[in-house]
Amino acid sequence: MSSRDVLKNASTLASYNVLLQVMFRVLTFLLNAFTLRFVSKELIGVVNVRLTLLYSTLVFLSREAFRRACLSGDTGGKHNWRQHVNLLWMTLPLGVTWGVLLACVWLRLLEVPDPRTLPFYGPAVVLFALAGVQELLAEPLWVLAQAHMFVRLKVVAESLAMLAKCIVTVVLVVSAREWGLYIFSAAHLVYTGVLVLCYAGYFLRFLGSEEASKRDFPLRSVGDLLPHKASGEPLVDWSVARLTWSFFKQSFLKQILTEGERYVMTFLNVLSFGEQGVYDVVNNLGSMVARFVFLPIEESFYVFFAKVLQRGRPVQSQRKEDVAVAAEVLECLLKLVLVIGLVIAVFGYAYSGLALDIYGGSLLSSGAGPSLLRCYSCYVLLLAVNGVSECFVFAAMSQEEVDKYNVVMLALSASFLLLSYLLTWWAGGVGFILANCLNMALRISHSILYIHRYFLPSPWKPLQGLLPSPLLCVALAASTAVTVVSEGVLCCDGGWLLRLVHVGVGAVCLVFVLLAVLLAESRLVAFVRTQLLPQYGKKHT
Repeated sequence: MSSRDVLKNASTLASYNVLLQVMFRVLTFLLNAFTLRFVSKELIGVVNVRLTLLYSTLVFLSREAFRRACLSGDTGGKHNWRQHVNLLWMTLPLGVTWGVLLACVWLRLLEVPDPRTLPFYGPAVVLFALAGVQELLAEPLWVLAQAHMFVRLKVVAESLAMLAKCIVTVVLVVSAREWGLYIFSAAHLVYTGVLVLCYAGYFLRFLGSEEASKRDFPLRSVGDLLPHKASGEPLVDWSVARLTWSFFKQSFLKQILTEGERYVMTFLNVLSFGEQGVYDVVNNLGSMVARFVFLPIEESFYVFFAKVLQRGRPVQSQRKEDVAVAAEVLECLLKLVLVIGLVIAVFGYAYSGLALDIYGGSLLSSGAGPSLLRCYSCYVLLLAVNGVSECFVFAAMSQEEVDKYNVVMLALSASFLLLSYLLTWWAGGVGFILANCLNMALRISHSILYIHRYFLPSPWKPLQGLLPSPLLCVALAASTAVTVVSEGVLCCDGGWLLRLVHVGVGAVCLVFVLLAVLLAESRLVAFVRTQLLPQYGKKHT
């Protein structure tokens, strides 16, 4: 498969993933707005911070390293998928081990909520851990689907799973509110169960079919999906296993950086359960765009860079066509996420208070809520740049470079935890976001230096994507001034009419910014149209 074909598939995958994440965020947005009217903020804090942290830690540490290692490789198609499947099944016993260890920590070492106000905490911990282990049953299938660009499978499976979770949550919140934590435990088990069933059902139908033959799919029967040793070859590819171990050491540190504030809240008790609930709702609202736009782009184009570039080889020894495509894509991706991040930072500042008031009422719009969301709007810009830059770096690094970077990640993790603890005592929840910003800036600096050194012997300069055009800078600066003045004059105590006028002012400014993008960033517009919107592009070819 040529690099252009890989780019086309990765772009399609990114487009579907963005649409999927948009749907997820909208459903979660509506679900949280609904549950805020029926349950306490303390319950929201325990579920969304402590129990969700248990689940995400278990799943991330059990599978992230395997995903990155098994999706890496060159364009020669030399993967031995039987050996990869054997390796991927190691996620299940690893998940069981992590589940037992983490459940013991959550039950024995952490502060237990008052059973009179938050009953069923113990069973909920066990059920959330069980949900994580259940999801790992689909891990070999997920990696196969991702590597072979089964884009619709992921969309359908995760859509059905999320829909089932929302239905269970709404029904139980309305009809059995006294179940408390059982409601969210049951909903999460349903989510992971539906996910596994969708992937299993698809591959049961797909393997051995005519479509599989046309795709030249490397596995022929259901038995090939189960761990087994083929004659004359090792059980696993040990080079991939060693790469997995390198990523595994890194994944532990990356998880601390990704979920650091939740670890600090959970283990150091710097915020009450109620304050954790408010912070988490604001955090989810602020990270909505980061999750449904930036994360799918990062996941999809990591696959692209890993397939186009040969890991660990300098740019001079790569195919020129592949390097040219990779550089062009990286530059456009950096420019895309930079523009989106700047727009969010500009308009997020002036519309945070209004957004929280509409979403959760005075529970969110009073107190520290608006300040949290304003800070998060700026943090999103750093998230955007870091996601794309690290996406390239991790695909291009050799195993030795990955191991060296683990030391950097260790230092970042330690500094982040210390900064989070100190800044939280000083500034409350805002301190978490400030600590995240500082650490994200350091990670971006490392990635930029690596990219600069990587492309230095070549004529390509993809880091130019981090330079917005002068016209766009003027448009953003003017929009910032106008919307801040509009907020001070019109929002948010003057009634709904003035609020609507404030929204209208923002809409006009946004149109002004988009026009600046269309006029001054024509290369970016062409990239979005032809690569990230492939279905739209097909209609015009």
